[in-house]
Amino acid sequence: MSVFSFLKNVGAKILGSSDTKAASSDELKKELAKHSLDAEGIQVDVEGDKVIVSGAVDSTEQAEKILLALGNTMGVSEVDSQLEVAAPTTEARLYTVKSGDTLWKIAEEMYGKGKGAQYTVIFEANTPMLNHPDKIYPGQVLRIPELEV
Repeated sequence: MSVFSFLKNVGAKILGSSDTKAASSDELKKELAKHSLDAEGIQVDVEGDKVIVSGAVDSTEQAEKILLALGNTMGVSEVDSQLEVAAPTTEARLYTVKSGDTLWKIAEEMYGKGKGAQYTVIFEANTPMLNHPDKIYPGQVLRIPELEV
């Protein structure tokens, strides 16, 4: 993986985070646990507004969800993912939500006209960070997996 950029003044506000700095490593690991993301063996380091995550994970999907759960928090401008994936697969595309976006609109943009009903694929790809399809916000970064044929 590599370095991923986020808008640091949006996202989940967690203890110790602010517009200018990320929360502590311990608080960020709690955020992963809140989303039922297995953080055992994962190292999270914070340098101001940059988060460095390393360790071994089972899948590309798990790695992507970890980096999005960390990056979509207040005060994080980038996540340097040094995660090692045991069974790598094709990486999902990432999409930054804009004002006025809905998952339907994003599905139409990413998958093509007439594919809005595929918003459920995007919702499922971002669960448990998303708990309702209508609860997205500008600046949030989402996983957009390829459609299965």
